[in-house]
Amino acid sequence: MLKEIELIKRGVVDLISEEELVKKIKEKKSLRVKFGADPTAPDIHLGHVVVLKKLRQFQDLGHTVYFIIGDFTAMIGDPSGRSQTRPILSKKEIDENAKTYERQIFKVLRKEKTVIVRNSEWFLKMDVRELLKLISTYTVSKMLEREDFKNRYKNGLPISILEFIYPLLQGYDSVYLKADVEIGGEDQIFNLLTAREIQRAYGVEEQVVLTLPLLEGTDGVKKMSKSLGNYIGIDEDAIDIFGKLMSIPDSLLEKYITLLTNMKYDEKKHPKELKKELAFCITEEFKGKGEAIKAKDHFERVFEKREIPDELEEKIIEEGKYDIAELLFKIKAVPSKSEAKRIITQGGVKIDGRTVESFKEEIEVKDGIILKVGKRKFYKLKVI
Repeated sequence: MLKEIELIKRGVVDLISEEELVKKIKEKKSLRVKFGADPTAPDIHLGHVVVLKKLRQFQDLGHTVYFIIGDFTAMIGDPSGRSQTRPILSKKEIDENAKTYERQIFKVLRKEKTVIVRNSEWFLKMDVRELLKLISTYTVSKMLEREDFKNRYKNGLPISILEFIYPLLQGYDSVYLKADVEIGGEDQIFNLLTAREIQRAYGVEEQVVLTLPLLEGTDGVKKMSKSLGNYIGIDEDAIDIFGKLMSIPDSLLEKYITLLTNMKYDEKKHPKELKKELAFCITEEFKGKGEAIKAKDHFERVFEKREIPDELEEKIIEEGKYDIAELLFKIKAVPSKSEAKRIITQGGVKIDGRTVESFKEEIEVKDGIILKVGKRKFYKLKVI
């Protein structure tokens, strides 16, 4: 029992409460562990993996994970940590994102110990009387104790009534599923504790609340997010996963190792060696050992030995003169000319080893020119 609890506590911010958790394990043996995810973006990144790893630990200890796809609550939007109301997604967007979630989570979770449910299954059946009963379990004054609501109210920023209802709906998920444990990021603590109160109001045994740290992205400052461009997606190419992990600040090494792997942080080792071990471990987990070896070899040749990789992506282009930003956009090395200008201005584009100084520079395209865009992308031009 002691080893089990110590494993569960690894990397945890809040555990409310350890005594309740021990009691539930002793009495029930197999717990119903709840995690809810609103499918607001299509890709799962390492920030999500932090929670998935903890869920997997519970599964390995014999417990069952109830993974809630919040297709109903996604239509409202959770304001956790936000300074403004989140845009509401269409049903089509939500469904498409949900399918991606359902496919990607099993790169971490065990299928036989996972039950996937969508909360539209019960909320679409809820009538007005039942909704009013749920709303009556909580007060406006309690809702305004929540930090983001409090700040927005104080600064005169809008808060929709729908957003007040969101934590109540999340809490009702726990009532419906009779959740024993709910796991979330540390920014979810208000919602998770609210769920305990709602369970109590409905006469359901209160869930244990467990929160985990938010993982900073590759910039080392802000929470990992696709919209901020500081994320590492688990479906990305092995070379990109490895390279991005090698770019994280040394200050985040211990946190990444603790939250994402079973490795031990060895402060005696040089940060670069530790980072390589971390990058290999995570790349191997999501892409396989063979791809991890290739990614490590690519990184060492290109970034340590400053060699050009053996296999370059070939781009066919018509002969002529191009300004460099137009060229990058034309061969689809960047999504837009403005992005090309940004990378060039930061010194991130090289032509045959020479750094391009200005996005206005004109290039005479020749067969065999090698372009390096950013830290990891190489292209060989073939003229027609």
